[in-house]
Amino acid sequence: MKKILLLATGGTIASRPTPRGALAPAIDAAELLRFVPELREVCAVEARQLFNLDSTDVGPAQWLAAARAIREAYGAFDGFVITHGTDTMAYTAAALSYLVQDTAKPIVLTGSQRSVYVRDTDARTNLLCAFRYAAADGAWGVQIVFDGKVILGTRARKVRSKSYNAFQSIDWPESAVFRDGTLIPFLPAPARAGPVRFYDRLEARVFVLRLLPGMTARALELLRPHYRALVLEGFGVGGLPGGAGGALLAAVDAWLRDGRLVVFSTQVQHEGSDLSVYEVGRIARELPGVLEARDMTPEAVVTKLMWALGQCGDAVGAARLFQTPVQFDLLV
Repeated sequence: MKKILLLATGGTIASRPTPRGALAPAIDAAELLRFVPELREVCAVEARQLFNLDSTDVGPAQWLAAARAIREAYGAFDGFVITHGTDTMAYTAAALSYLVQDTAKPIVLTGSQRSVYVRDTDARTNLLCAFRYAAADGAWGVQIVFDGKVILGTRARKVRSKSYNAFQSIDWPESAVFRDGTLIPFLPAPARAGPVRFYDRLEARVFVLRLLPGMTARALELLRPHYRALVLEGFGVGGLPGGAGGALLAAVDAWLRDGRLVVFSTQVQHEGSDLSVYEVGRIARELPGVLEARDMTPEAVVTKLMWALGQCGDAVGAARLFQTPVQFDLLV
């Protein structure tokens, strides 16, 4: 029987009503397991409380803590399950995909839209499926298990705020699904490049700016002293309003000349960016040092930039890491 470590971090799955009637994390790791007695037939489980937060409060410090906990326990367990709030789960899954690379052991995140404290919700099912996947032969990588789907950490997005089918794999097949409790794998584990690699540095000074019709360059100018990387979410396949002589282009050029990174992305959920299509994109792409997110998810773009900048002190090295595919984050 495989040995799986549960790392509990809070979230809706571990929440109870407060005196004001709102939900807040209150159920610890050991109590979570008591709600799903069937787990004893799936694997041997140890439980540790990593922290107990609403996922709105989970960020780079917590991602590093999770990676560190996995590293410290890596030799003693066959896999890991992390319970997590749904709102930032895709960010954490993407971040762990960069912080723990070429893992031979599955790292599975799950949560729920309703608390395990409430009867007949998605919490127990998601938790049970997460452990079943983590204990399965052939399980691999960093994955989110939710509503019967197994989704690669770099391809996952939360697409619904309340429904049980909250997560979707963006422009990439699901790794596996559960049907009537049976695991049906779709994607086999890829060949690993070498032994597992852990990373322990992130640069949090990354900003995402959504372009709006009529936006001026002032926002970029105000942000530049405070951030090392800027992600510009443009329209459609991407571009920059104002043309070759526009103030926005000059502001982007100032970021790049300052040794900062600029990544062009898109506000459209599927199919990614392509700055080569329109002239408004080509003028941006021609600036030396401009990067393009292409088909990466927004969560992967942000966390990969944080990881790349954490490993390299210079923009050139960080840009090279950003453009190197990791766990199928870049497909085209």
